Amino acid sequence: MAGNHPHPNYTHKPVLYQKVLAALRPASGRRFIDGTIGGGGHAWGILDASSPSGQLLGMDADPEALQVARERLETFGPRVTLVHSNYVRLEEIARQSGFYPAHGVLLDLGISSLQLNVATRGFSFQQDGPLDMRMDPGLERTAADLVNGLPIEELADLLWRYGEERYARRIARAIAAARPLSTTGELARVVARVVGHRGRIHPATRTFQALRIVVNDELGALEAVLPQAVRVLAPGGRLAVIAFHSLEDRLVKTYFRQESRDCICPPKVPVCSCGHKASLQVVTRRPLVPSAAEKERNPRSRSARLRVAEKVSSNVTF
Repeated sequence: MAGNHPHPNYTHKPVLYQKVLAALRPASGRRFIDGTIGGGGHAWGILDASSPSGQLLGMDADPEALQVARERLETFGPRVTLVHSNYVRLEEIARQSGFYPAHGVLLDLGISSLQLNVATRGFSFQQDGPLDMRMDPGLERTAADLVNGLPIEELADLLWRYGEERYARRIARAIAAARPLSTTGELARVVARVVGHRGRIHPATRTFQALRIVVNDELGALEAVLPQAVRVLAPGGRLAVIAFHSLEDRLVKTYFRQESRDCICPPKVPVCSCGHKASLQVVTRRPLVPSAAEKERNPRSRSARLRVAEKVSSNVTF
C-alpha cells in the first residue's frame, strides 16, 4: 500500500509540534495515546522524547494515514501499537491494548495534509476529485449523498450550522439548481459563483468544512471522546486537543471549563444538588496558537488552537 501512496516519504512536521511536546511532557516509562495519529509526526516526537521505554498507542480512522504512520514509526519497534479505529472507541481500545491508565492523550482534530493532497479522497476544492470526504472509506455516506440528496432547507441548515456560512441558503439553492454534482471542482465552482472571492480564504472553504464534519460526524465523535480521554488518564496526566475551527474549539473549551468545576448547577440554584466533582485542571487559560514563522512555513496551521488540561490528582498512584 505504501508504495502506491502519493506521499511514501511523508515527513511534514505537524502543527504546534514543540507546544504539544511541552504540554504532554513525554518521559521514559510513560504511556501516551494519539487518537488521531495521521502521518505520525506528533507521535514520532513523543516516542523520541520518551526513549528508551515510553510507549504510544496510535489510532486513526483513515487506513492510509495509519500505514504512513506505521512506516514512519517502525524504528521504535514494539514501543508502538497502532489500531485502525475512530477515536470514539478510545477507552475500549486503551483497555484492550494495555494503555489504561495513560499519562497523556493527544487529539489533533480536523483534516491532514495526507488527505488534502490526494484528489481522489474528495477533501480539497483545489484539486478536482470525487465528492467523497470520508476519513474512513468504510463509512456509507459520502459528501455526494448530502449534496445531491438533501432538501434545500436541510442543506442550508447544514451549511449554516457546521460551516457557519452566512450565505448558506443562497448556496443551497444554487447547489440544488446544479444537481447532480459529482466532483469537488463542480461544487467549488457553484459556491464561488454565489459567494465570490473575498480575501485569502477560498469561498468554498466553509461549505467543504460543513460537509466533511457531517460525513464523518466529527462533532459527535469529539463530544464522545472527551470524557473517555479523561477516564483513561492517570491522575496528573494531560489531555491536549488541537482544534482548527470555532465549533471544535468551543466544544473543547466548554468541556474543559465544566470539568474544572466542582458544581455545575444553574447559577440560580441556591444549594448544589448536582454532586459534580472537578476532574480536570485547565492548563491553558487561552489557547496556544502557531507562531508567525510557523504560519508562514505552513499556512494550513493558521487556524490551529491548542488547549491542554490536566487530570486532577487523587490518592491513586501510577
